Amino acid sequence: MLNALVAYAAEEHADPNPLLPAWYDIIWSSVCFIVILVIFWKVALPRMKKLLDERSAAIEGNIAKADEAQRKAEAALEEYTAQLAEARQEAGEIRDAAREDGKKIVAEARETAAAEATRLTTTAHSQIEAERQTALVSLRSEVGSLALDLAGGVIGETLSDDKKAQAVVDRFLAELEESEGAKA
Repeated sequence: MLNALVAYAAEEHADPNPLLPAWYDIIWSSVCFIVILVIFWKVALPRMKKLLDERSAAIEGNIAKADEAQRKAEAALEEYTAQLAEARQEAGEIRDAAREDGKKIVAEARETAAAEATRLTTTAHSQIEAERQTALVSLRSEVGSLALDLAGGVIGETLSDDKKAQAVVDRFLAELEESEGAKA
């Protein structure tokens, strides 16, 4: 058969068309093309399809993961926003409570200071009164002894009777206080 094709091809060489290849080239090219097409269809195309399906599945999986991550991020953002609002509210409540506590502390401090001032004033008054009484007693005894000494110097004798001397001094001081009370 090969010989027949070669003989047939040789007969047609009489008027060859430069644009058309010879018949044997067309046949062998067609056979090679069909073999390559079958190999491509049976081997390369399924592998390519498998590769594309894997890539498609990976891309869809990544998209699903991205969507899930997006949902989680949105949920976390909502939770964070809710926690932030709750924290702000709690901070406001703490601030208000602190203000109230501050007002109570200031009021208690004022009450304590007023009570302490009252106590100190009372203590100072009682101490002043005690010192006044002590000074008055001391002054009476000194004025009494001076008055007795002066009276003894005027009279020329010593007043030795303590009870009598004390009665004279008390009477003298009472008259002195009455005369000062009348002037005022």
